Amino acid sequence: MPNLKASIKDLRKTAKRTERRKGVVSKVRNILKKIRTVTPEEAKKMLPDVYSTVDKAVQAGILKKNTGDRYKGRAAKKTLVKK
Repeated sequence: MPNLKASIKDLRKTAKRTERRKGVVSKVRNILKKIRTVTPEEAKKMLPDVYSTVDKAVQAGILKKNTGDRYKGRAAKKTLVKK
């Protein structure tokens, strides 16, 4: 346990931020898991939702820009039909 008042406040702030970010991160992970399991046709329909979710996480500062781009690229790859 920290001794300084500022350190105690930092702990509170970190806990709040972590709690706030957990929901967004789990949303991103769930939608990415879902797009991996569906057929390419269904994945194509889900793609706008994936882009939206990932972009919101990037805009909120929860994901880095390149990480978001990588997630979107991998999701787009799932929409391709294999021959």
